[in-house]
Amino acid sequence: MTSEIEGKVVLITGGSSGLGAETATLLASRGAKVAVAARRTDKLDAVVAQIESSGGVARAYPMDVTDKNQVASVVAGVVSDFGKLDVLINNAGLMPIRPMAEVNTEEWDQMIDVNLKGVLYGIAAALPRFLEQGSGHIINLSSVAGIKVFAPGGTVYSGTKFAVSAISEGLRQEVGDKVRVTSIEPGAVESELKHGTSGTAAETVMEFYDQAIPASSVARAIAFAVEQPADVDINAIVLRPTSQEF
Repeated sequence: MTSEIEGKVVLITGGSSGLGAETATLLASRGAKVAVAARRTDKLDAVVAQIESSGGVARAYPMDVTDKNQVASVVAGVVSDFGKLDVLINNAGLMPIRPMAEVNTEEWDQMIDVNLKGVLYGIAAALPRFLEQGSGHIINLSSVAGIKVFAPGGTVYSGTKFAVSAISEGLRQEVGDKVRVTSIEPGAVESELKHGTSGTAAETVMEFYDQAIPASSVARAIAFAVEQPADVDINAIVLRPTSQEF
């Protein structure tokens, strides 16, 4: 086990599958106590069962990141159940790719609600506790689309991810003396994210994801940020498949 991870209580949103589940499993294997939160309780229970079967500690929390009251309740529940919270990983996200000319405002609303407001609601729930205890770590999942606009098709998605990267950096500047802040900016990663696209761009997205790296690769990057000593803050990690140009 890694001493800087062992014993930490970590809450992961979107923890029922893909990157969230992989990160939960890896951190638990290194001694963290993991809380996984998402809407799909059956998948959450499966992640917890897998972690527990390997001797780890985990607990599931049904939660919709677009409901700020639910997010606040889950954070409070994790503190009540585990006695503290050390790390919040804002991982939940959507990526429907579609040209803006198709004007699908429902998808725009969903991305803003999940990708952006969901991150803000997580920060709102955890940050006061972190400031009060004088320590904590907020890890936000952005994207390479948050450092270079993914267009055509991903313009609004990029908008939400640019916002996440900006919020991460601004938050670091505001509270970095007490709370560590990390922005994770991956390229194509094998997960359910690619299935959020329908219509004219679906085939293009699936072809783009032929080069995807496994979610475990990003989980290792997150673990690297978490395992640093308290006086080291990994501010941003960009990783992508070696074959990915964008």
